[in-house]
Amino acid sequence: MTLHAEIGLARGGFELSVGFDVPAGSVLAILGPNGSGKSSLLGCLAGLLAARQAVITLDGRALHGLPAHARAVGLLSQDPLLFPHLSVLDNVAFAPRSKGEGRARSREIARHWLAEVDAAEFAERRPGALSGGQAQRVAVARALAAAPDLLLLDEPLAALDVDAAPAIRGLLRRVLSTHRIAATVLVTHDPLDALALADHVLVLAGGKAVERGPTREVLAAPRTAFTARIAGLNLIAGTAVEEGLRTEDGALVAGMLAPDAVAGEPAVAVFEPSAVSVYPAEDGHPGSPRNLIPAVVSVLEPHGPVIRLRTTSGLSAELTPAAVADLGLEPGLGVRLAVKATTITVHPAAAQ
Repeated sequence: MTLHAEIGLARGGFELSVGFDVPAGSVLAILGPNGSGKSSLLGCLAGLLAARQAVITLDGRALHGLPAHARAVGLLSQDPLLFPHLSVLDNVAFAPRSKGEGRARSREIARHWLAEVDAAEFAERRPGALSGGQAQRVAVARALAAAPDLLLLDEPLAALDVDAAPAIRGLLRRVLSTHRIAATVLVTHDPLDALALADHVLVLAGGKAVERGPTREVLAAPRTAFTARIAGLNLIAGTAVEEGLRTEDGALVAGMLAPDAVAGEPAVAVFEPSAVSVYPAEDGHPGSPRNLIPAVVSVLEPHGPVIRLRTTSGLSAELTPAAVADLGLEPGLGVRLAVKATTITVHPAAAQ
């Protein structure tokens, strides 16, 4: 069942206008900064928000004229929203019961899904006795027990701690790959969620789609500053030239043009923080890099085995703790960032 959506929504001074398709059995991740329209889009799909205009079809069945309860949509948010007065078993059984199944059959379905999410041992507990990760497992089971044609995931891991989130992410990956759901739409701010769960990505900004495509391709070659930031990459905007990129202030960033980059057109230069070398502002010999960029240190933060240096201009570098100490790096210090042209790729900029 392919999901097709064309949605227009106006709320106050904000306007959402976006269209997309989700192929049968696949997962689409919706990314975007706060206020870009992600939650509004999900609300329209679920029937919780009335769109100004909408065409939403699932395998040709029109959903846009139906109330929320008649859309066969499952919604999983960051808050499990379990009924505190019901046992875990009855929380999950509530979904098939609401669709007309009998009590015994509903409990049978509930036990099946609790087993699928490794939560069968919690069946007789009340939600108040569960940890955050356990409660979210139950919420996953309840969403799937309703046999939804369309599954909506609204930041399902955002409220979990660092130990619980990977387990639930793995659970969702397993469930989505082994149990055929017509279509799934995931709203997230975490690129790990998109990489682990989604086949395609749609990036929103100001209520419009600015990037879309296969997940790994979009995150490997971002065309907006937001996508570059969540992908952990550096991005400089400007105009493509034969030598690389010309910034708005006239500086040249030497790099390699991607096959679809056209000289004279808006473009972005993208490169890994690990490709950046850091030198003092006044001295030090940067060797042969063609790109020397003056910058000011804003933040130094641990990033696995390295230190991620962020600058006031938004560019980042990765250094060893020893290098940070040797250079005497601290916020407010001026530095030079050296980047070899061969590590920079210039891509067309996203249409705004």
